[in-house]
Amino acid sequence: MNKRNYYKELENKIDEFQKNGVVPKLLLHVCCAPCSSHCLEFLRQYFDVTVFFYNPNITEDKEYHKRVDEEKRLIEEYNRQVEEKNFEGMHSDEHARKIDIIEGEYDPKEYFEAVKGYEDIPEGGARCRKCFELRLRKTAETAALNGFEYFTTSLTISPLKNADVLNEVGEEAAKYVNEKIAAGDLSGKEISFLPSDFKKKDGYKRSIELSCRFGLYRQDYCGCGFSKVERERAKAENKGE
Repeated sequence: MNKRNYYKELENKIDEFQKNGVVPKLLLHVCCAPCSSHCLEFLRQYFDVTVFFYNPNITEDKEYHKRVDEEKRLIEEYNRQVEEKNFEGMHSDEHARKIDIIEGEYDPKEYFEAVKGYEDIPEGGARCRKCFELRLRKTAETAALNGFEYFTTSLTISPLKNADVLNEVGEEAAKYVNEKIAAGDLSGKEISFLPSDFKKKDGYKRSIELSCRFGLYRQDYCGCGFSKVERERAKAENKGE
């Protein structure tokens, strides 16, 4: 069985939209400003993008607000570029559109409930998948309720995140929500998951460049307490070598 090329699938979708002269409404789940920087720079050329900041996995209140504030600051900068028609140094042009943001409810209890029983699973395993499922289902529901045609996530830009798992979870979330709509358990319109692997074609490298350009706060762990403990342990081990 051939491995799917999610980035190529995204490119094919965009080619189809451009051929038909359509600009779909896209809800982009965003984990943080640095990861979203390249995703937004790229997607705003082809979609009417709204950011969905829903990350109850960020278990420290101060950390959460630091990240959401940085996301809002980045969006303001990108929207200023559109208003002033000044894209110097950006991989964007006059086709770029302004970006909106929806901030989801912040309740870490939702995260702890979702990963209950998986607390001792190492980073990158089944606990992370449960976290992805929580966030992408909420993104899919929000997309359907607000009239979006597509949703996706910035998480695939990270070299530490498995794009196969994320795309699988995203497609499952779309199916779950569409079945709820068909059964009359959720109002709204059917939605589709937009495949992605934003790290491809130097996407991750570009996100680092943009983070430096705009002075974005770059955290060194995903947000949950488990990842923070693992990161601190790794730092201590490296220091002791």
